[in-house]
Formats: sequence, C-alpha cells, structure tokens
Amino acid sequence: MAEIDLSAVFDAMPVGCAVLTNDLRYVTVNRAYERLAGQPRERLLGRHFYEMFPGGPGGHRISDVRASLERVAAEGETEVMPLLRYDVERADRPGDYEERYWSVRNAPLFDSAGRVIALIHRAEEVTAYIKQLHQGHPSGEPAAARVEAVEAELFARARELQDVNQRLHQAQEEERRANAAMRDALRRQQQAVADTSHDLRGPLTGLQTRLQLALTDPEADSQEVLHAALHDADRLGEIVTDLLELARLEAGAPVQTETVDLARLVEDELAGREPDVAVATRLERGLLVRGSAIRLARLLDNLVSNAERHAGSRVEVRLSCTDGHAVLEVLDDGPGIPPGEREAVFRRFYRRPDARSREPEGTGLGLAIARQIAGALHIADRTSGTCMVVRLPLSPG
Repeated sequence: MAEIDLSAVFDAMPVGCAVLTNDLRYVTVNRAYERLAGQPRERLLGRHFYEMFPGGPGGHRISDVRASLERVAAEGETEVMPLLRYDVERADRPGDYEERYWSVRNAPLFDSAGRVIALIHRAEEVTAYIKQLHQGHPSGEPAAARVEAVEAELFARARELQDVNQRLHQAQEEERRANAAMRDALRRQQQAVADTSHDLRGPLTGLQTRLQLALTDPEADSQEVLHAALHDADRLGEIVTDLLELARLEAGAPVQTETVDLARLVEDELAGREPDVAVATRLERGLLVRGSAIRLARLLDNLVSNAERHAGSRVEVRLSCTDGHAVLEVLDDGPGIPPGEREAVFRRFYRRPDARSREPEGTGLGLAIARQIAGALHIADRTSGTCMVVRLPLSPG
C-alpha cells in the first residue's frame, strides 16, 4: 500500500478543520475551513481566533465558543457544542457581518507526555438549512409556524446537549477529585506503614536481643532480662493500642455518644494525675457537649501529657464559651513550637527533638489521635509556650 500523506488528507477533508494553539491562535487550516471562513489561510495563520471572527453584533454565542475552547485546553476533553450562531464579516465589505449558523466540535491534541499542545476546531456550517426553514414548506403549513416549531426543537436539543456536556464535565471533575483523594490516601497509608515499621523495629529488636541473651548466656540475670523484655513488650503494646485507636477514629467507626459536662470531665481527669509540673485550671461551668466521654477524656489526657512533656514549670487548662462553642485550651510555658512545625506535630509518629530527649519512648501518636477525636484542633499564636485549642459545638441540653 502506498504511503499516505496525512497533511494532504487533512487538507482534503470535506469538513472545515483548524488547528489552534492553546491561546487560540491559528497554526493551520484545511481548504474547507478557508471556504467557510471566506479567508485564505495565509491571512489566518498566526492570528487570534477572535481577531478574525469577533462574532459581529448578532454573535452573542461567541463567548460560548471561547469558553468551550478554553475548557478543552485546560481539561483535555473533547467537547461537542450545541447549534450556535456567530456571524462572519464579509471580506468585500468590512464592518458588515453575515448571519451564519454552525455545528462545532473542539478536541485536544496531545504530545507524547499527555499534555495538551494544540486544539482541533471543527466547524460545520448549517446556515443553508436554517435559511431553508425560513422559506416555508409546500405542505401548506404557514412558514412562520413551521420555522417556529423547528427552531424550538433545535433550541431544546441544543439545551439538552449543553446540559449533558455540563454534567459530563462535573462528573469528570468529581472523578479527578476522587482519584486525587485516593492517591493522597494511598500516599498517607504507605507513609503510615513506613513510620509504623520504623517505630516497631526498636522494641522488637530489643526484645529479640534480650531473649537471645537469656538463651545463650547462662550467667545472665534472668530477672533483669525478663523485666527488660516485659518493658519492651509494654512498649509494643502501647504502640499497637494507639495504632488501633487511630485506625478506628480514621475509619469513622460508630461510637456511643452522650451529653458531657466538660468542666466536670476536666476536673475528674486531672484529679487522677500525678504531674511533674504544676497544673492550674480556669473553667467556665455548665458547658455541655455531645460526644463520647471516653474519647473526650483521651483527648484531654493526650493534650495535658504533651503539655507536661514540654512545660518549664506550669501547665494551665482553660474552658470558655465563644459563639456557641466550648473552647478548651491547654497551655504550657515551654519553648513553644515554631510556625513551620505546627501542622507537622499532628502527623503520626512525628516527634520534635526536645520531645525525644525528654521522653525517648513516647509513641508519637498522641497529638494525631487528639486531632482525630477533636476534629478541629490547632495551635494558637503565642509569644512563648504552646497553646492547643479545641472548639466543640455546645449541646442544647
């Protein structure tokens, strides 16, 4: 079979086609497009689409063409436009526009990397058909009535096509968002697995070493080895427990809720603690929220424990009401957290250097769990120390 010249095929196509850059300048056109435009290709190439076809005073749908081409360039999806009118300036009479009707399809042209590098603008003129409708019909039906009926039908079908296009774009956008969310979830899952493996390796290695020592060294103190092994097992148990709790929170597992008096919960939880620093409270009474008392107690415990680790000498727990929300604040007088790390501290297993030095065996999951329980947990700006802030909607009773 003889080799086919694709450029000759493009030029011979019976339907008008033009290739535009992403900023809507002509790259090339075929002969059919030249005839439709009433312009030689030499005059079109390099010029902007709307410079050559501004649409004229009756071309109010020209903005729809622009919007379609811009969507195709941005989203890389073919778009079929409803029947539309945009007028063309007469070549022999500048400023005089001829009424024209078109069926238009716009499609992307991709490079090898899948990027949109050009647009294919296919225009098929249907002006003759529309004008024929206005000439009446031999059946004796009044011309105006027939034209009105056909135009109404065309308009209805055009609107349906436009609605379908719009729904298709919405579905594609939702699919893109869903895919992005899935990729993000997969990335976070992979990171979680890597972080978990890293933090479990330490106590597991310690446990294996101690057991090997007990088996190979008859002089080893069995009580000392067993106590050390138990310590490693406890450490593993803490990490696994925290991971299971975090997994339940992230999965949105149902939990029994009740009306909780926050001031009373704070007092009960702090009463059972033996802190290394002074813990003060400033609590507004009568603030009721709907939630799990067990999880809210866990939230408070994690925040206070974190504050105690970083405090110089004092921790304060405040409870107040603002705009229909109970505001729980846990403050410490420690070195504070730099602005650049204020989101990082809520990632699982993230631990700042001072936290590792003060408590080397912490799980690094406390604040991640606290945020999952609270939903809205952030670090407020302070000149010194750290202030963790939780906002919970008040219960009506």
